Amino acid sequence: MVRTGSASMAAGPTLAVVAREAGVSVPTASKVVNGREDVAPATRRRVAEALERLGYVRRPRFDLAKAPRLVDLVVHSLETSWSGAVLHGVEEAAYDAGLEVVVCAGLGRTRGGRPERGWLDKLVARGSSGVLFTLAELSQSQYAWLEQHRIPFVMIDPVVEPPAGVVSVGAANWQGGVTATEHLLALGHERIAVLAGHRRRMCSSARVAGYRSALAAAGVRHRPEYVRHAGFDGSVARRRTLELLDLPEPPTAVFACSDRMALGVYEALAERGLRVPDDMSVVGFDDLPEARWVRPALTTVRQPLAEMAATALRLLVRMMDGDRPEGTRTELSTRLVERASTARP
Repeated sequence: MVRTGSASMAAGPTLAVVAREAGVSVPTASKVVNGREDVAPATRRRVAEALERLGYVRRPRFDLAKAPRLVDLVVHSLETSWSGAVLHGVEEAAYDAGLEVVVCAGLGRTRGGRPERGWLDKLVARGSSGVLFTLAELSQSQYAWLEQHRIPFVMIDPVVEPPAGVVSVGAANWQGGVTATEHLLALGHERIAVLAGHRRRMCSSARVAGYRSALAAAGVRHRPEYVRHAGFDGSVARRRTLELLDLPEPPTAVFACSDRMALGVYEALAERGLRVPDDMSVVGFDDLPEARWVRPALTTVRQPLAEMAATALRLLVRMMDGDRPEGTRTELSTRLVERASTARP
């Protein structure tokens, strides 16, 4: 007997309760529920009556073939608005494609910052159909492992140039560096410094190269002492800015290769009692929400992070369906967003 008001009845009778009521085994009751023919008519009738009497509601069967496909998104960290923009882009594109996304943030990294092999084994175990890597640098053995297991993947803003044939999505970093520098040159600045990111990171090198190209095109002398590396770290950018201010001829403008570093420039100037843009113009790169919140609002190069992530997801879906993209590198355009942090020197 099933006690009225019990937890079992609150959720509806289980198949085991129905089987006990009909005096049959659970497998036999299951056969009746699922319309199997290998059940005696009398037994079928008893089970059907028990189902009716108890008010059994058949649960929908889990059909693996109809289940949403899984993709993994491997992000460096979830603590930054940069990652938030990427997540937003992947989420919207995945919803449109009917995919579920598993987010893996900064887990199991080796000394070189690469995802550990154990994570790759878990990828197969949970049945993911593909992977998006952001700001990742994989080893040759990890590339080979993914290829061996035929797991399609796309790199979003890879740290270094990926091997031939690897599909990646990024921004027009070189052009962004040109645009930022040309904006400062047009305002009349010639003493323009640049705060670069990591020396090995592909996007940082491209932005600095764009900065140098714009100076050369304008006939402005490149000063090696005006190039400082801050590793995309705001606190390091603050220290590098203080070093620039201590030069015999400090710059009148700074192009920071990330918004995060640009905020470090703001801090250094405030420490010295200097104002943006009255004493120094500042241009960032990314156009994160912080660029609008800071005062004065930051002029910056917009990197279409959400669009990059959505594009990468759509490319991954094509690869999961057996379609290989024509090109391996997709670059989305950048544009300058002028705000209040730049002025004539």
